[in-house]
Amino acid sequence: MSDETNGATAPENYAIGISFGNSYSSIAHISQEGKVEVIANEEGDRQIPSILSYVQGEEYHGTQAKAQLVRNAKNTVAFFKDYVGKSYNKIDPTPCQNSAHPVEKDGQVVFTVQDKEEDEPSNVSVSEITTRHIRRLKNSAADYTGKKITSAVVTVPTDTTSEQKAAIAEAAKAADVEVLQFINEPVAAVLAYDSRAPESVQDRVIVVADLGGTRSDAAVISCTGGGLYSILATTHDYDLGGKDLDQVLIDHFAKEFEKKHKTDPRKNDRSLAKLKLESEAVKKALSQSAQATFSVESLADGVDFRSAVNRTRFQLLSVKVFQKFTRMIEEVVKKADLDVLDIDEVVLSGGTSHVPKIAENVQGIFPDNTKVLAPATTTGSLNPSELSARGAAIQASMIQEFDKEDIEQSTHEMVTVTPHTQKIIGVQITGQPKDSVNIIVPANTAVPARKTKIIDAPEGDVLLQISEGERDIKVTKAEPTAKTNGTKDDEDDEDSDEDEDEEEELREKIYKVTKPLAEFQFTGLKKGTKLEVTINIDSDLGVQITAREAKGRGGVRGTLAAPKPTENGST
Repeated sequence: MSDETNGATAPENYAIGISFGNSYSSIAHISQEGKVEVIANEEGDRQIPSILSYVQGEEYHGTQAKAQLVRNAKNTVAFFKDYVGKSYNKIDPTPCQNSAHPVEKDGQVVFTVQDKEEDEPSNVSVSEITTRHIRRLKNSAADYTGKKITSAVVTVPTDTTSEQKAAIAEAAKAADVEVLQFINEPVAAVLAYDSRAPESVQDRVIVVADLGGTRSDAAVISCTGGGLYSILATTHDYDLGGKDLDQVLIDHFAKEFEKKHKTDPRKNDRSLAKLKLESEAVKKALSQSAQATFSVESLADGVDFRSAVNRTRFQLLSVKVFQKFTRMIEEVVKKADLDVLDIDEVVLSGGTSHVPKIAENVQGIFPDNTKVLAPATTTGSLNPSELSARGAAIQASMIQEFDKEDIEQSTHEMVTVTPHTQKIIGVQITGQPKDSVNIIVPANTAVPARKTKIIDAPEGDVLLQISEGERDIKVTKAEPTAKTNGTKDDEDDEDSDEDEDEEEELREKIYKVTKPLAEFQFTGLKKGTKLEVTINIDSDLGVQITAREAKGRGGVRGTLAAPKPTENGST
């Protein structure tokens, strides 16, 4: 008898977004109300540790598995994501020092764990571990949504190779999950924000800093109001992440314990595991409050240990780590041949972005009008830990009804590597300073693009010149602060002299014409006339220009043939 006869219906096929991280993973979907929801697993965790542990044949996952790092480290697999799709001789096993170690078998990465009730341990490939992890994520999503999860969009760092993507897709397939598309993590983060108010999205240049647990990445993205994203530059630091801040606290509390009890808990594997788990918890607590308590039973030699640290102390201890995060962001801006003045927004993504001092330092290197989207700097910002999963869920909802062939064609590199302009295109008008230009098409605009500008025209005969230009930075010295009236002692006078020696520099963007493109002549214009200039850039980088009186018909037109694009798709 069929399900319909029984009054039951078959489970609905459903696509979700998966953020598969080396430290944590998260899953998200679009609710019936059309809102993005990050899904909690059975334990109520939305940030699910990417960890599997085995005790007498029983599999533990997420937070439960993480707790086993203290008692059952050799049967607990952690930090395995970066090994997927790599041969053994290309991996760094360092992150697994306090968990099951990766070993080599036929050139591949495997973990020797006792994952069955029998006494003999098994060699489980990293691909199989990934399959088990994705299966647990899929089951959590199915339990939450009540739907059969059949497919997903998965986020990956921008430097993920085709071999790694193929390996993840194969592992997901073994878990009965079809990977519809891989989406770059910085693009997913921007998509998560843009989806909140698509009608107000404007052209802008964004820096996305993805600060994870074991690595950090940054990208500069040019975004158009039409939803086109073009990656201009990327940088990666495989040794920088939240683990470095954890280590600062580990060393701090270990030294404090050693000073009191004459033994270093870092020299014992079990004590070190306890230190790591509690230090990470303290770091997270300090992101929410000004003080946190470190408390571990039987930390070493049966001695309980309790201590406290405030946020100011933590920030002082972590100065060098914070500097590395800001340097990475400055580096990616320079790599894109941009200045901090060119950046409209900075999006902080990843769990480490919750640390307030990181966002404050990042805000300090950008001008006041650059918005830094992070909990510490912007009210109403999204949870940085959830951005990738949110973006993936949005993408999944848009493409889950497409045929596989259509998805493959639309996500082919020739389609997704969006060409973009390299220089600004602007207009000069009679009476305007020679080197001044009104921008119509900003630099790094993804194409195709259509931009229109309304210009106040002078009375009489008017010449419009459409030109290419480039941004320059004008540096001027700020006027010295006027001295206050009254007398000061000698010491104050010395301080005042030192302050005067450090003149503040004022930096502003200016645009200079580098190449005229077209000219349009208007005669006998009346006072108060407005001119409308429209520039349309095709996907092949050909340019069509139209100039006319505002709200008028016809006008004059010009066409520029498409140049040969450079390797990165700019012109």
